[in-house]
Amino acid sequence: MPVVIIEKQTPQITVLTLNRPERRNALTIELLTELTAEIEAASADEQQRVLILRGAGAAFCTGLDLKEAADKKKAHATAEMVAKTLITLSLITIAAVHGAAVAGGAGIMSACDLVVAAERTKIGYPEVRRGLVAGLVMTFLRRQVGERNMRELLFGSELINAQRALEIGLVNRVVAQDELMSKAQKFAYSVLQGAPGALARTKKLIEELSSSSVKEDVDLALKYHLQARESDEAREGIAAFNEKRSPKWIRP
Repeated sequence: MPVVIIEKQTPQITVLTLNRPERRNALTIELLTELTAEIEAASADEQQRVLILRGAGAAFCTGLDLKEAADKKKAHATAEMVAKTLITLSLITIAAVHGAAVAGGAGIMSACDLVVAAERTKIGYPEVRRGLVAGLVMTFLRRQVGERNMRELLFGSELINAQRALEIGLVNRVVAQDELMSKAQKFAYSVLQGAPGALARTKKLIEELSSSSVKEDVDLALKYHLQARESDEAREGIAAFNEKRSPKWIRP
């Protein structure tokens, strides 16, 4: 089975489905490579204008596959693939999230232009509990929820419900599970009413209005993320997760 399912709903709208339901769509190098390739292919299609991202099975995406992430040789590759995925989203993108959007999964969600969440969705950034730094995610969180809410999400690392995510601006709409895709498609058709060039320039201007570009922020965040990935804390945090025990932290 492919790890990313491509469904071209119209010449202008494509749905990309993360397809590792047995692992709650945890991100592997294979999945990220395929996802980035499909996003790049869609971006190169002159007719393509909107991407909808969703997850198969019980969850949207629960972040990095920590079994693969425990392999030190793959740490750089997975981090760089996540970074590449986040800055490849040049089309108008809509995340249709359900079940859980956690860690890197919440990061991909945050990088999308619009987010529709099913009512019972849980969203969170638990990286510090694994000895990691959610550096790549901060690039988008800072722009969307403000610094105070970002600190709460990252320092507390608690999962929040969809309604709280709506209140702080992390998602655009909360709907019943059976209305999730229809609402995402409604957003997509609204986007199609706009002129393609005007939409592209609007998206570019939104980015440039920030003091630094998304690419600059991602490059800086990648440095911090990799420093954390190579740390003893990350090794302990990931091992504890995989062994289903509490981590044993030692203050540096």
